[in-house]
Amino acid sequence: MSAPHLEKLRRDIVFAETLRGHHLIFHSTWGLFNPRRIDEGSRLLIDHIQVEPDDLSLDVGCGYGPLGLTLARLCPQGQVHMVDKDFVAVEYARKNAVVNRVDNGQIYLSNGFSHVPDLRFDNILSNLPAKVGNELLSIIMHDAHARLKPSGRFYVVTISGLKEYVKRTFREIFGNYKKVKQGKSYTVALAIRE
Repeated sequence: MSAPHLEKLRRDIVFAETLRGHHLIFHSTWGLFNPRRIDEGSRLLIDHIQVEPDDLSLDVGCGYGPLGLTLARLCPQGQVHMVDKDFVAVEYARKNAVVNRVDNGQIYLSNGFSHVPDLRFDNILSNLPAKVGNELLSIIMHDAHARLKPSGRFYVVTISGLKEYVKRTFREIFGNYKKVKQGKSYTVALAIRE
């Protein structure tokens, strides 16, 4: 590989997207999930969440920030917490918040809910990774239930192969499950804390 090509690979990947009517610019890098564009699952989730302008929301596994920053724009009087266990993802999410002039978000390192302040959220959302195992998915779902306000909403998007697991586990933990949208390869699901 030539030195100029290697230098090009080291530069930020920069792209623009319009999500729910909001034009956003994203900086990303190799090694982060879908660094060159918003993935189909995240886009499906963004397009089908329902929020109020003053909601307190949490994006678990925020990556470089597409879900959380879109939520921040949709909830201008609210607050959005964005967490990821990858410090590179957190740094890029912070950079993207600055680039997009999003000031109603807090972005920090946390392995799931381990460093999330003791708050109760109106919305928690996550693009759940398929390869982390059912154990971690169960922990995330139980922790989400514990951290939602009454009537709080937990939105997830998963590969469609996980939809039966999500359905069963949501019903076990929350007592309810709703399939919000079925895409070609992804499913958006919702559970509400009663």
